[in-house]
Amino acid sequence: LEGVDEGLVNVVLEAIKLTTVDFGVTYGLRTLEQQKELYEAGRSQTMKSKHLDGKAVDVVAYFGSDISWELNIYDDICDAFAEAARRVSIPIKWGAAWSEGDIRMYQGTAEEAMNNYIDLRRSQGRRPFIDAPHFEMM
Repeated sequence: LEGVDEGLVNVVLEAIKLTTVDFGVTYGLRTLEQQKELYEAGRSQTMKSKHLDGKAVDVVAYFGSDISWELNIYDDICDAFAEAARRVSIPIKWGAAWSEGDIRMYQGTAEEAMNNYIDLRRSQGRRPFIDAPHFEMM
């Protein structure tokens, strides 16, 4: 979390206390070169990433010594991030529900928010970009 905005660090630290799924932070602050590499590899959709100014984190779910990339696990992590963001009053957007805005204000579950985003993109004839491990300040 070195170089990550203090408000976002507070959200992460509160979320890890609330979640039933253990997680770690894989990315916080990125250099322009790191972002360029991820963008060119198709692992990022933008060169204007909030990682560049410490306003985004990517997480990974742990189950003992194993990691999981299963989408439903990140729904659970997002629910913890939403509650943590409410507790510390920091607006947060989730990378699997881009269209839903501040997850603190979303009235349903993270799974419902993600499904709303997917439905919206499909209704526009566009493929959704699901980045479930990603959380950023708004």
